[in-house]
Amino acid sequence: MDFSFNEDQNAIRDLAAQIFTDRTTDEFMLDFDRKGKTYDDTLWTTLAEQGLLGITIPEEFGGTGLGFTELCLMLEEQGRRISPIPLYSNLVLGVLPIAEFGSEEQKAKYLAPLAAGELKLTAAIAELGISDAAAGQISAVQKGDGWILNGTLACVPDSPVANAIVVPATASGEQLVFIVDADLAGVTVDAQQSSLGHNEGTLTLDNVELWTEAILGGLSRGAEVMAWIEQRAETALCALQLGVTEEALKRTAEFTCERKQFGAPIGSFQAVAMQAADAFIDVEAIRGTYWLALYKINSGQDARAEVRCAKWYAADAGHRIVYRTQHLHGGMGADIEFPIHRFFLWAKHLGMMLGGRSVQIAKLGALLASDDSVGIAALELA
Repeated sequence: MDFSFNEDQNAIRDLAAQIFTDRTTDEFMLDFDRKGKTYDDTLWTTLAEQGLLGITIPEEFGGTGLGFTELCLMLEEQGRRISPIPLYSNLVLGVLPIAEFGSEEQKAKYLAPLAAGELKLTAAIAELGISDAAAGQISAVQKGDGWILNGTLACVPDSPVANAIVVPATASGEQLVFIVDADLAGVTVDAQQSSLGHNEGTLTLDNVELWTEAILGGLSRGAEVMAWIEQRAETALCALQLGVTEEALKRTAEFTCERKQFGAPIGSFQAVAMQAADAFIDVEAIRGTYWLALYKINSGQDARAEVRCAKWYAADAGHRIVYRTQHLHGGMGADIEFPIHRFFLWAKHLGMMLGGRSVQIAKLGALLASDDSVGIAALELA
């Protein structure tokens, strides 16, 4: 059985790696951080020119029509260079659900401009990883042929720069999903500062009026749309986490081979080598569980348990990896301007998005307890 990627997938990976590596060098990122910026508009334009923003957008809407695997390979490369652009929010949270569930009018309105780099999207789904007691909510009330939306949702990734936001809402106990343009009357986005800068926002809808045409997937498929988005969003976070942690470990291996104490490289010390080996095992655990989830999604199989396992590893093992890599840099690891610190911040942020370790293991347990078919499949896999 051949588990290797095909020629087109490798070409996409190589192109993305070249673009990210050429642009986001350590020197560039140091200057970028000192200026307090959040996004690199030049890099965003370059990706549009090379056709990478439209990687999963159908050809009739200006894209290349490739799949989720190609997108995840590109996200891995972004993670390796921690390139400051809103790829995840746009290509995963925005493009994928609109391409899958959107009407022809919605696809033409949002996908073609995004492929050209002229529009940005995101989705307000952070509540999937937040307890019900703390989660915000959007209510939708039907009024004639339209809807009135009210409520607040926090931690919406890259919403301060988004032109439209995919928003879940509740209408008489039923789930609906709307595409809300950011320039509509009553729509407010207040920037929130996370560990990665002002890359999140609080979305407030105050009597926002929308036509039924703004609903994504129709009146009866809201829950299905949200479940579909969640699986792909969590798998994409795992792709980013793999790139971040693998590169952090690679840099640490190089550092410990060059840094000397008592006349010998510290990487030759048993205590250092054992910590690096443990981090390597964790990187491979992230890779294996993420690739399995990706395979099952792409092959149309039930991937619920695999996605939960992958996201748990991305959060749990991701924390251990960047803790060790920063620790093994000694005093240099404590310097917030030294490159390894950025990898620590990214890994911690990615691990918490859509729910960290405790959230994922609780959801996995609930899934196994409620669905015997999932439990049997998990035992067979083990």
